[in-house]
Amino acid sequence: MNVKLNDNVLVICGKYAGRQGKVIATSPKNGTVTVEGINLHKKSKKARKANEVSQIVEIEAPIDASNVMVVCDACGKPIRVKHSAEGGVKHRVCPKCGATLDKAYSGKTAKAAAKKEEPKKRVRKRAKKAAEGESAEDKDE
Repeated sequence: MNVKLNDNVLVICGKYAGRQGKVIATSPKNGTVTVEGINLHKKSKKARKANEVSQIVEIEAPIDASNVMVVCDACGKPIRVKHSAEGGVKHRVCPKCGATLDKAYSGKTAKAAAKKEEPKKRVRKRAKKAAEGESAEDKDE
């Protein structure tokens, strides 16, 4: 499944064909995606407490992932996702314009990611307190 969370997609068949929306949930095991404003179903919601009111709520139901195409942010066209591997990291690419679809990747190298993961240096608090104590004594004199 080449569709990920927060992708803009175009519905290519069914009742909502031709409409675009943002993916709000994915289910790779079932092969479905939930798109914002697409495949709306009405559901009755019962009041569970004394101060609540029963109502009819519209919810987005999932549709099959094969019925949507990812829309490239750079060129704005629906595309079939192409995969590319740079530096041992796989990411999704637009075959029409060559733009990267993965927002998390966005051209970062593996070295930069490894550099961020280094633990921070530990600073002793005792040394700071001792330095502050000496400066307080210097002010008194």
